[in-house]
Amino acid sequence: MSNEKSAPTDRAERGPFDASEANPVRPYIDIGGIKVLPREGLNLRLEVEEKTQRIVAVGLDYAESTLQVQPFAAPRSRGLWHETRAQIRAQVAQQGGRVEEREGPLGAELLAEVPVGADAGSGKRIARFVGVDGPRWFLRGVIGGEGASSPDAAEKIEDLFRSIVVVRGDAPMPPRDLIPLSMPSTPGS
Repeated sequence: MSNEKSAPTDRAERGPFDASEANPVRPYIDIGGIKVLPREGLNLRLEVEEKTQRIVAVGLDYAESTLQVQPFAAPRSRGLWHETRAQIRAQVAQQGGRVEEREGPLGAELLAEVPVGADAGSGKRIARFVGVDGPRWFLRGVIGGEGASSPDAAEKIEDLFRSIVVVRGDAPMPPRDLIPLSMPSTPGS
């Protein structure tokens, strides 16, 4: 299995960005491990683990799509996206879904068709799993809604994904640990 990093060649210029690459004057929404650029029509949700009350993911609703993002710590030298894709494939197969790997604008991605609900007749949900390995971090995204199937919506949600800044921090963290997320604060609030 390849441990190389998987990222668009222009990642440093077009994102997703490392905190050291972000434009310092832009008015980001600070959610701890990631920063998001506010934009018209963007709705932000935090996904909280009930037991621990920690924020485990950030949900972004935009352009009739949903984007769930999670930043993880990663080794300096290797990427996590290649092995993470293998795990996602196994999970989707377990749920009785179908998954295909394809080359997307962000690099390798998975297009998954996952059954919804317990009874087989309740339809399927299409989701795109995207991931980018950055310097010492890995950003994973799950795209649902229009962005999973419509090229126009996909472009908007990919642009949103690429505008995210990952704030890894200097603290030592084991690879695959979720970089801590916090309640959002906007500049001047």
